[in-house]
Amino acid sequence: MRAVRFHEHGPASALVVDEIESTEPAAGQIRLAVKTAGINHLDIWCRRGMPGVKIPLPRIPGADAAGVVDAVGEGVTGVAVGDRVYLNPGYGCGECAPCARGEASLCYRYRIYGESHDGTYTEEMVVPEDHVRRLPDDVTFEAGAAAPLAAMTAWRMLVTRGRIQQGETVVVLGAGGGVGLFAVQIARVLGARLAVTASSPEKLARLEPYEPELLVDYSKDRFVPEVRRWTGKSGADVVVDCVGKETWVQSLSALRKGGRLLTCGATTGHDPNTDIRHIFFRQLEVIGSTMGSPQELDAVMEHVFAGRIRPVVHETLPLEEAGRAQQLLEDRAVFGKVVLST
Repeated sequence: MRAVRFHEHGPASALVVDEIESTEPAAGQIRLAVKTAGINHLDIWCRRGMPGVKIPLPRIPGADAAGVVDAVGEGVTGVAVGDRVYLNPGYGCGECAPCARGEASLCYRYRIYGESHDGTYTEEMVVPEDHVRRLPDDVTFEAGAAAPLAAMTAWRMLVTRGRIQQGETVVVLGAGGGVGLFAVQIARVLGARLAVTASSPEKLARLEPYEPELLVDYSKDRFVPEVRRWTGKSGADVVVDCVGKETWVQSLSALRKGGRLLTCGATTGHDPNTDIRHIFFRQLEVIGSTMGSPQELDAVMEHVFAGRIRPVVHETLPLEEAGRAQQLLEDRAVFGKVVLST
């Protein structure tokens, strides 16, 4: 079978298509015939190499996948051959205290496909049966691969960790990205008042159907003065910042006293200069979040299946163009998600 791998850390050109052996599922496992695989920034960081994170090589990247069960191991009862399913991109050990209280993403041994072991840029993969969920017949494989990681991450960040309430003012930075676009839709589901920023007029135009009250091109304008005008000088209740170093100081400044800054990523860098006096004098909350639990995945995917939250697929590319797909993300040339098709 074909699989995309990187044999050394490096640029997008490090991704190559290899022929590898197919694997039979053991007891409790299923083999997934992958139809589509979603691209995430995590895939890029794994390919480049991350300080302090050892990734055995070669590695198949990718955390999101949807497809059809084509073989099952002994004792599998939850799914059958021919079922349409999508993958839960991360999982805990199931034994520690965080897992026992339903907080799998706080597990000390939390694992993500494509990082901790081989991932989804492949024609087949063998996984435990409880790592897949049924995909309704009226939901496309593209949607099944575009939604899980980004949607679950955004749901945990805004709902569980961020505690966003109806009527609160919420600013989503980088709103045209994968997590950002799900954050926009989740904020709408929660009844928040919404402001968005994006890196180009074209992306802002595509955000208009989500009816934000304020749109700012942060490549040209500082968003803090615009947010203060929008909120009557008080500042926003919540800022969602997955951009990182480039916007971090502005994000803190855009908050009202007692406001909340939510973060799940640092696309432009992880080491901003921060005057911590702004945090304690103004009693701000800086709230980190990453991934989510199976329950949070199920909760957000219910909204996806009902059509209240819609994955936006910028482009679907063949498996052998994985390098170009990742490069599109690196170049900020994507609105929503890029998906690979086998």
